[in-house]
Amino acid sequence: MKLLHLLTSLFLLTTTISFGNDPNKKVVLNESLQTYISTIKKDFVKIPKDRKKELDKIALFVQNKVKSGEQAQLTYICTHNSRRSHFGQIWAATAAAYYGIPNVKTYSGGTESTAFNERAVATCKRAGFEVSKISEDRNPIYEVKYAADAEPLKAFSKKYDDKSNPQSGFCAIMTCSQADEACPLVKGATRRIAIPYDDPKAFDGTPEETAKYDERCKQIATETLYIFSKVKI
Repeated sequence: MKLLHLLTSLFLLTTTISFGNDPNKKVVLNESLQTYISTIKKDFVKIPKDRKKELDKIALFVQNKVKSGEQAQLTYICTHNSRRSHFGQIWAATAAAYYGIPNVKTYSGGTESTAFNERAVATCKRAGFEVSKISEDRNPIYEVKYAADAEPLKAFSKKYDDKSNPQSGFCAIMTCSQADEACPLVKGATRRIAIPYDDPKAFDGTPEETAKYDERCKQIATETLYIFSKVKI
């Protein structure tokens, strides 16, 4: 019975985490997300050293902001704000919750706006997120939930300087080479860090489509979780 009690306590400890401005507030990630995360954390060692140098810059930005009592605002930017930048925003919010890092706000945007691609939406669902469409138009708004008791993320396509995104003091994270080249300067950004990812769009309509979207989602999830694992508060 003592062993059972110990195992139960350990389970609760690993699945319930602090989040937000209130350190006593607990957020329990969706069970499917917990499983997904547990399978990819071991891949931190596979991240190339030169890549980790850039990821560590984001971790340091978050750490410095949180330690100074400020909000750490991260804006993920790609060309169309349809795939990779959404993955970045969603996984950053999830990783902050998983590691109990408070005062983190995540956003996404593009050099132009289109729509949160339906293939990327389906990928998020396969990873374990609860995704609901709350508007019907050419650029629908989705609610993305990583935990039942956390405020859902609003996901829709927009330009990076949209009024719903921070206008100053944020870290601009460039998730594609095209956006990186198109925006050598991001107005209002305190830091600008490029961590480009290959676009799964190249495989739309091919037999490899689902696998490539899942692969990109996993890569972004792994590197984002690595970032927040390095934040010391």
